[in-house]
Amino acid sequence: MSEPEPTSDHADYDRDLPAHLDRALAGFLDRAGTSIRATEPVFGPAVDALRDFVLGGGKRMRPTFAWWSWRGAGGDPDGPRAAGVLHAVASLELIQACALVHDDVLDSSDSRRGAPTVHVAFAARHAEHGWLGSPASFGLAAAVLIGDLALAWADDMFAESPLPAEVLTAARPAWRAMRTEVLAGQYLDVHTQATGDASVEAALRVDRLKTAAYTVQRPLHLGAALAGAGPELIDPLMSFGRDLGVAFQLRDDLLGVFGDPEVTGKPAGDDLREGKRTVLLALGLERAREQGRTADHDAIAAAIGDPALTVARVDRVREALTAVGAVAEVERRIGELRDSALATLRAAGLTGPATERLTELTVRATQRTS
Repeated sequence: MSEPEPTSDHADYDRDLPAHLDRALAGFLDRAGTSIRATEPVFGPAVDALRDFVLGGGKRMRPTFAWWSWRGAGGDPDGPRAAGVLHAVASLELIQACALVHDDVLDSSDSRRGAPTVHVAFAARHAEHGWLGSPASFGLAAAVLIGDLALAWADDMFAESPLPAEVLTAARPAWRAMRTEVLAGQYLDVHTQATGDASVEAALRVDRLKTAAYTVQRPLHLGAALAGAGPELIDPLMSFGRDLGVAFQLRDDLLGVFGDPEVTGKPAGDDLREGKRTVLLALGLERAREQGRTADHDAIAAAIGDPALTVARVDRVREALTAVGAVAEVERRIGELRDSALATLRAAGLTGPATERLTELTVRATQRTS
């Protein structure tokens, strides 16, 4: 694989970060796919699927957190290392692609971003061509392999970032921890669903590991480490990221039940059908029991993990969660965590416009509708 070229004039990295990230990703994916396409054209559709998935949407939150952490730790957007840092943090999107493709398999999800999930699309490809065996099994196998490819290429993209070896070495502990934690979080998620642990604490453990650590904390750690920061800055950033990451997931829990499918890109009540044991649902069950609201408790409990859940029953669960006060409690927790995160951020002593930009990201992450 050839060395990456500079992304472009970097004077406006801060202003137009998502566009620069997309260019870095597109350039890497094109280079990474060239050799295997030439030697094994049959693999081309899998490479195309990964490229389309990565470049076809997403908020670019993880590399954005990493970039602003790097900036806040003294990184110079006009300096000689800016292009290399941009390349390094963009590789986080490939870990995210792996996690999402595999998540859709684990959750048996049919759609993402308003389009068929990877395993569904490849099952349809199998059926269209009339190949041997089960279309569903082929789709699942293809999605697992495409997710694995994303994870392998994430390592390649990070490793080939045009930065001094000692800079990448300083950031590797954050990189390694993040890869392990996202997989551990996914396992904890499916384990919780399988055991039926409906406690609030079990749901929070998943939130801390699968979302807070992977989505916010480790990207912040990575960016600060790329700037050469020590524990005196990394520790408060990790604290900020923990609170914000949990708040982000709590908002996601609400959207999973109350979100507009036209905005979220997923069917209404998908989290319920998938059997996700979220803090919202755990609070709903707990409060319904405490209040003696048997009908509300049973409506929530019966909906969790029911793949045939109708829109009418989703509406009934929404009513129950609101009536027992679970929705209000989740909103209260989001606000409390947001305020705690912002207080930690303000005290961290970041340089440049990083505090302002991370504050904007905090508000956006906790008030989003998709």
